[in-house]
Amino acid sequence: MKTVPKLTLDDARIIMDAAEKKAREIGVDMDIAITDDAGRLLMFHRMDNARITSIDIAISKSFTAAGARKSTRAYGETSRPGGPSYGIHVSNQGRFMVFAGGLPIFVEDQIVGGVGCSSGHPDQDEAVAQAGIDVLLKNLPT
Repeated sequence: MKTVPKLTLDDARIIMDAAEKKAREIGVDMDIAITDDAGRLLMFHRMDNARITSIDIAISKSFTAAGARKSTRAYGETSRPGGPSYGIHVSNQGRFMVFAGGLPIFVEDQIVGGVGCSSGHPDQDEAVAQAGIDVLLKNLPT
């Protein structure tokens, strides 16, 4: 039997607070989603001026990052016609997202969840997601 770490609601709060802080720092209101290791939504937050059209995108980015155990940017690079992941965007009822801004969360080499951000430029979305993950990892007990 394997024992694995699990993302808790308190962990999600740490990620969300740090991600929102980063979004404010760069001046972009974001839609931010956090999922567990199976891609199930733990927490979602839409900042005041975040795009309503980005709500489902943020959730799908988080789902993809957790489920695929890799960044959505990586899928974007391989999902072009002729690429090894071409067509992935229509799998899982179209929930697989191939735009940057979704990152998996690994603790002790185990997937524990994903963070998906949307409303900014892809690099901004990714930076906000990474900020949340960085603060979580920094605050883990040693």
